[in-house]
Amino acid sequence: MPPKFDFDCIVIGSGPGGEGAAMKLVKAGKRVAMVDSFPRVGGSCTHTGTIPSKSLRQEIQRIAEIGRTAGITYQEVLRNTQRVVDQQVDLRYGFYRRNYVDVINGWAKFADEHTLDIELGNGGFERYTAEYFIVATGSRPYHPDDVDFSHPRVLDSDTILTTPLNFRSIAIYGAGVIGCEYASIFRGLSIKVNLINTRDRLLTFLDDEISDALSYHLRENGVLIRNKEEYVKVVPEDDSVSIHLESNKVINSDVLLWAQGRTGNSHALEVNKLGIETDSRGSIVINDKHQTVHPHIYAVGDICGYPSLASAAYDQGRFAATHIIEGKCENQLLNFIPTGIYTIPEISSIGKTERELTRDKVPYEVGHSFFRHLARAQITGHKTGMLKILFHRETLEILGIHCFGTNASEIIHIGQAIMVQKGEANSLMYFINTTFNYPTMAEAYRVAALNGLNRVR
Repeated sequence: MPPKFDFDCIVIGSGPGGEGAAMKLVKAGKRVAMVDSFPRVGGSCTHTGTIPSKSLRQEIQRIAEIGRTAGITYQEVLRNTQRVVDQQVDLRYGFYRRNYVDVINGWAKFADEHTLDIELGNGGFERYTAEYFIVATGSRPYHPDDVDFSHPRVLDSDTILTTPLNFRSIAIYGAGVIGCEYASIFRGLSIKVNLINTRDRLLTFLDDEISDALSYHLRENGVLIRNKEEYVKVVPEDDSVSIHLESNKVINSDVLLWAQGRTGNSHALEVNKLGIETDSRGSIVINDKHQTVHPHIYAVGDICGYPSLASAAYDQGRFAATHIIEGKCENQLLNFIPTGIYTIPEISSIGKTERELTRDKVPYEVGHSFFRHLARAQITGHKTGMLKILFHRETLEILGIHCFGTNASEIIHIGQAIMVQKGEANSLMYFINTTFNYPTMAEAYRVAALNGLNRVR
């Protein structure tokens, strides 16, 4: 008897969330298809987001460290990032090929609860059915209606990676993670940067000390930060862009990078006609098992909104697939996903901030380690930064870890491994009683732990 459906599951979107789901399902013996509108697999993460922007940052940091920034244009640096994207695409396509996952290039939309219509990239049309669906279509830059994004000098975080312009000044509207990262990147090329922030400080979700350190170093590197500003209108010209602010300031620059939020890629799927709810930014509403109002249709990754991290999306994809396979969804690890912000220097954190602990009246203490005091940092010359441990004064339980400096996104994982432990295993004493290689940056944990213990004993 032929199967009732063409596939056991169709995954829509080949970014981290879709990839994690597809690999988990196919390893369990499920018949899986992957549908993506990108001509090559990898999703926004690989083609317009994480991989190209971080490759761009690394390339600029590399040429800055060897003193070659003079005369280097944005286009030269941009070309050098494409090889990393190509390598990632080849790697990921190999996953699908080796595991016999059908990859379909096209634009998908739901015909009904178990049927998907696909407008193929080559102009054809196909229809497929599946018992389950996992929507992992990600998000795109938010575009307000009164800003002309068809103008070549008005850019977003996608088009900044494809613009042919070599500009010498840029206004960045929006000082979230993307805005701050690009402010660092462009100052590395000696491009004049105006960073326009609608809030009163940068990255308010961070620990205040880390946020203050970021502001200081961006300003020290020449970024002009304008806090508590709102735009009135954007006026693009042939050779420049003017952004008019409510404070009556007018910021002129060669280009404008709009970095004020993202929108979920749900509209083209026509999920609303199935009764699937979305919010004002197009994010799909799900339960704690990643299910929509239809239990067989799941959504994972940026299409669901917060936390909008590639690492979280991959895990969400695996958890949703596990629920399909086993009927359970062990997603508690999502509570221990660190943030990684690739400014120059980097920022990474996990757990509570001082502000949150103060609000909740938790008796905590702080341990610091400043990189300038570490032998490894002195040897490498990367002396800017610190590691900060927040812990309970009585139990010594680790409550939060915050790192600012070179390789912060790597250093944080040592602390993460301890924080996920149960009971007494999550303790400041682990760092004090553990021998770290010397000289290393990991030694910062022992220094910070001793500094903190000295405050309570």
